[in-house]
Amino acid sequence: MKKNKRPLGKFILVALLVVLILPVLTGKSYLYKAVVYNFAGIDDYTIFDNHSIPASQPVPWRFSAQYGQIKIPDTLEQYLTSLKSIALLVVQNREIVVEKYWNGYSDSSLSNSFSIAKSISSLLIGAAIHEGKIGSVNDPVGKYLPGFAEGGKAKVKVVDLLTMSSGSDWNESYANPFSVTTELYYGADVYKTATGINIIKTPGTYHSYKSGDTQLLGLIVEKATGKSLSAYAAEKLWQPLGAEHNALWSTDKQGGHEKAYCCFNSNARDFARIGQLMLDSGKINGIPVIDRSYFQRSITPCLIKDESNKPCNYYGYQWWILPDQQNIFYARGILGQYIICIPSINMVIVRLGEERDEKINNVPREVNALISWAQALK
Repeated sequence: MKKNKRPLGKFILVALLVVLILPVLTGKSYLYKAVVYNFAGIDDYTIFDNHSIPASQPVPWRFSAQYGQIKIPDTLEQYLTSLKSIALLVVQNREIVVEKYWNGYSDSSLSNSFSIAKSISSLLIGAAIHEGKIGSVNDPVGKYLPGFAEGGKAKVKVVDLLTMSSGSDWNESYANPFSVTTELYYGADVYKTATGINIIKTPGTYHSYKSGDTQLLGLIVEKATGKSLSAYAAEKLWQPLGAEHNALWSTDKQGGHEKAYCCFNSNARDFARIGQLMLDSGKINGIPVIDRSYFQRSITPCLIKDESNKPCNYYGYQWWILPDQQNIFYARGILGQYIICIPSINMVIVRLGEERDEKINNVPREVNALISWAQALK
């Protein structure tokens, strides 16, 4: 008796139908985009809708007398090239000292900074507090987002989001296409995704890196100011800082919400202005953008116990801190985007690229390499 063999084509057809129908049945239509684009990239602003952050009255950087004369050591340049760097910029004493670009990128090229946007969102929270739009970091999130007015969510404060200690069940997995982080990146309703979490730990007692916490901060800024993140960033940061080029902040849909936790797109020179703002203790031309106390807490370890059950000595208000050199702090993106601030020598280092190296003591290896090299320039 012959066995009934189903043609391979039928299996392929069934599998294809499952792939096409599953996103509809599960309500996760963002999976189509996730499958097509697969991995996040530095040029993803081209596949998303964006809000413009216009520059006005640009103030170009001055150039150091050493500009063009300092050679990046061969070993460091080879290392940065191996990590697919696209930009390296060193600003010291408000002057460009070193500048290099790779792979056709330039001083005006846009690229995604990924989680550098978290540090920028923190600055916007600080700006809203400074002008009285937000009462304080101790305000309950429910004061601004109705979904946090009751139950366990009512215990979450703005400061808990700033320190990544909301206690939510957010899944930060980047590889899992069904994770909320993937949905936040490719989906069309960041408000629904970010507010749809549950609180499973006491807020303020457990530090765990969650992009959803930052997205909530962005939604709070919008609610408190009555402006989009892009409009508020232009008003409080981009234009006062004298940015030379328009930036783009990717949104979940046309006219929608900015992805506050990622997706601020600009160039190395203009990103360095954010670093200079932090070197100036949150002031632009002597005028505070954020309160001194907020600035100080931003770059001070939160010391909330983390996943290793040790006090977090490397994270403040959405800014990273070097555990062994706590006078150095930086903004960080997942593919090796950095704005590194070294106040002791009035220096900002910006590195943009497509890959990063392993982390040692929570610090990517190339961050330490850049700091060691740049400190020797003084």
